[in-house]
Amino acid sequence: MRTTGIVTDSHSSISQSEAEKLGIFVLPMPFYMNGTCYYEGINITREEFLDRLCRLEDISTSQPSPEAVMELWDKALSQYKDILYIPISSGLSGSCQTAMMLAQEEKFAAPRPAPLDRETRERAEDRAETLKNGGRITFSPEEVRAALGLTIRNSTTLGTGTLVEPTRVGSTIHDNVARVSSIVDQVYVQDLTGCQAILEPLLLSDMEAQTGKVTTTAGTARTASDPTFSAAKIAPYEATVTTFVDRNLSRLTPVAYEEKIRSIAMRSLRRAVAKLIYNGDGQGTPDMYGIKTAKDTAGAALFKTVNVSSIEAGFLDNIVFAYGSDEEVGGNARLFLTKADLAAIGALRNADDNRVYEIVPDPANANTGRILDGGLIVPYTIGSALTSLSASKAGASDIQTMIYGDPMNFELGLFGDYSIRIDESVKAVERMNAILGDVMVGGNLIVKDGFVVATLPKSGG
Repeated sequence: MRTTGIVTDSHSSISQSEAEKLGIFVLPMPFYMNGTCYYEGINITREEFLDRLCRLEDISTSQPSPEAVMELWDKALSQYKDILYIPISSGLSGSCQTAMMLAQEEKFAAPRPAPLDRETRERAEDRAETLKNGGRITFSPEEVRAALGLTIRNSTTLGTGTLVEPTRVGSTIHDNVARVSSIVDQVYVQDLTGCQAILEPLLLSDMEAQTGKVTTTAGTARTASDPTFSAAKIAPYEATVTTFVDRNLSRLTPVAYEEKIRSIAMRSLRRAVAKLIYNGDGQGTPDMYGIKTAKDTAGAALFKTVNVSSIEAGFLDNIVFAYGSDEEVGGNARLFLTKADLAAIGALRNADDNRVYEIVPDPANANTGRILDGGLIVPYTIGSALTSLSASKAGASDIQTMIYGDPMNFELGLFGDYSIRIDESVKAVERMNAILGDVMVGGNLIVKDGFVVATLPKSGG
């Protein structure tokens, strides 16, 4: 098998045909034009993209799904022993951070040799000296089996002469189907390391031009029309995860529990961040603003509310057309909803028992897709931290459910990198290693009415 393969993404400007000639693997980076997902070299050519760009079509970028990255890595590793992955700069996209996280997965991580005990080290040194002096060395059957990765499948109990199957355990921990909402990778991310907080200026209202008949009256004052401004505050808020692992675990089992727990801890932090993006910290005076709690420094809400009663034919129109100005529809907006609500939308039937809405999941990322309503195309992202409209009943207070807007209208501030580390001192007496994870984030909407929040009004409201 060849030694090292090279994997990059389409931001490298290497086309798929060029990559085939060079023996390089290129991951197509997704981007959206007018709500439709494209992959360069797959379903759109570079020339077509440039032509549409010149026509000033609405274009937004995204990062590839973790599944797409791992699939390409698996393909490369089937041909090469190791791979070198060169993604787009971390300053331009979160895909580099995602790749660093995925690289910690057991099947991609480079194997770490176990430390040699004193006896083994001294035997190796003696053998090296023998070879140096022109001598000959031998290896025991056990050493040969260990070097080749062979497993002894049966052993003999000398006392009885019977064959017994030794206790064995698989070396791979099979993951569950848990995912992190793609909103973490869709919002606008700003590196705020070294800042205590940041104020993002935003426009509340435009100027209004004044019209009237032409006059020759000199000195007539014109009516003033001033724009109004405000600011959105983004301050640090911490998410942490802590667990403990037996220090001797790696000595007693081939299962890479420690590495898997590190990966789970990272996923847990990202899931917590996704929840914060949707809901904030849930406080009346939040330190971390989410889309559904976004306020400017004057305390005014930065999101728009539209009342909904149930998932029924035409209800999406009310949400979609409530977003944006009086003269625009859609843009790069997408619908964020629970899986239960998506299922309820798909279950709607008309009088002819035909689907009211067609749901088209994205094959590259099952967490996202499109809802088709005739000529209306509504991109969606599933978020488990939201409240299901289909499972809600009007009560004593309003219930915020699904949300609709351009995710780039929300700024996620990172006050430092995601951190996963091992501390051997916390429970040293108990011989436990602490796996500690943390990330410091802040957030807020940075565009007035940057999202529409679908709300089930309270009873009698």
